[in-house]
Amino acid sequence: MAKLYFYYSAMNAGKSTTLLQSDYNYRERGMDTVLFTPELDNRHQTGVIASRIGLEANAISFTMQSDLYAIVEQIKQQRPALKCVFVDEAQFLNKQQVYQLAAIVDELNLPVLTYGLRSDFKAEPFEGSLYLLILAEEIIEIKTICHCGRKATMNMRIDEKGRKVSDGAQIEIGGNDRYIATCRIHFNRGDSGQK
Repeated sequence: MAKLYFYYSAMNAGKSTTLLQSDYNYRERGMDTVLFTPELDNRHQTGVIASRIGLEANAISFTMQSDLYAIVEQIKQQRPALKCVFVDEAQFLNKQQVYQLAAIVDELNLPVLTYGLRSDFKAEPFEGSLYLLILAEEIIEIKTICHCGRKATMNMRIDEKGRKVSDGAQIEIGGNDRYIATCRIHFNRGDSGQK
């Protein structure tokens, strides 16, 4: 039975690597997949899911206006071997798109595996993550650690000197130069572990 999965973590836990490995497992067994990535995440290249360890794959870029159900329905008609849908940076989905993913599971009988952050740099939920937490049948944490060795659950935005940034737009694309995963204690203290 197909399910909607939400793999979540703090920054730099290997979400994209895990997604690409799962995609490879399907393809290695002759099963077709479709990958989605948000158009606004252009750290590497638009339409490419890239991991920090060098793995990458082409993906369909989506915007806030994209109808993911309609896209997957059309692909399934053209490619009957389609067996799984993957979504990277799922925190950037909107509520309607999360419901579209649930409809892909329920009506097209395809598993949908989404990977993203649970919360932003202010410890507030992203819209996509909030609705995935509500609708997903399976919620799986991908763990990472803080600079102190504790489990990291928070995403701290930092400036060029490694100091915590507390104000700004919810969405600001960046990597290790802009965000660091920390435990709640160090997040609340504003201690990024950067000197």
